[in-house]
Amino acid sequence: MRVEGLAVALRPRSQGEACDLGLALVRRHARSVWRCFAPVYGLVALLALCTVDTGAWLPILIVFWLKPWLDRSLLFVLARAVFGEETRGADLWHARRHVLGGQLLRTLLWRRFSPWRAYTQPVEQLEGQQGAARRKRCQLMLNENRGAAAALQISFVHAEAALTYSLLALLWWFAPDAGRANVWDWFWHPGQHAAGQLGLDLILSLAYMAVVFFLEPFYVAAGLAMYLNRRVVLEAWDIEQEFRHAFT
Repeated sequence: MRVEGLAVALRPRSQGEACDLGLALVRRHARSVWRCFAPVYGLVALLALCTVDTGAWLPILIVFWLKPWLDRSLLFVLARAVFGEETRGADLWHARRHVLGGQLLRTLLWRRFSPWRAYTQPVEQLEGQQGAARRKRCQLMLNENRGAAAALQISFVHAEAALTYSLLALLWWFAPDAGRANVWDWFWHPGQHAAGQLGLDLILSLAYMAVVFFLEPFYVAAGLAMYLNRRVVLEAWDIEQEFRHAFT
């Protein structure tokens, strides 16, 4: 990685502070992030919604399962943002074979259950490590950081659930006072109401998909920032960066 090209100030941070740096990176490059993420995510969400009539749980499961694959496009954009580069859809399209097609089986199968996938994803995607070299590298990155990486995952799982429930609660909050009992009854007995079971299934799926669309870039960015922070500690990037600035 070209330390001299980094557009962020590097120094050893706590992993919590590193997460804050990742969130700030998303806010600063929000246009690039969602401009590239929206078409990929929108296509997946649309195809997933087509299965709602088959099973109420199926659209949510499809989006949930494909998250690590969707995260690859986000990491591509955010890695460029670390160097101050804006990303357009054309950039993602030109790199589609590496970004969207790389390591597909591992991404969608056993890596789906990794409790620290956002933290170790840059090792696979950005460093290109494979096999024994990847395992050794991940082990080094995870030393003394397993708890923080797992806590990141747990925190975003809870945030995702809270935001989804909050969106569903808006139906009740914005309903007229006289109709709130009907809304509550619809959630528990959808078949007895005009909106029906299909309407409820669509609302549940759309609420979850909206939350993922908003929250996932922050999750990937927090993992990337923790990864960068670990490399600062291991490789003294902050000192190298200071020397380069001093002698430029």
